[in-house]
Amino acid sequence: MAKNKMKSHRGAMKRMKLTGSGKIKRNKAYKSHILTKKTAKRKRGLRKATTLTSADLKRMLRSMAK
Repeated sequence: MAKNKMKSHRGAMKRMKLTGSGKIKRNKAYKSHILTKKTAKRKRGLRKATTLTSADLKRMLRSMAK
């Protein structure tokens, strides 16, 4: 039996969610402050959650491993 277990990255676990199909869902950045100069259309787009790109998926799945 292995002595050391891989711990999941708690910050990543709080910010992202694993979907049923195995993808990772995340919220978009740039929505916390300095919103007056951003258009309503841009802010509306930032509301929606998106999936992680395939380039980052493998690395994030490894850090989110339980």
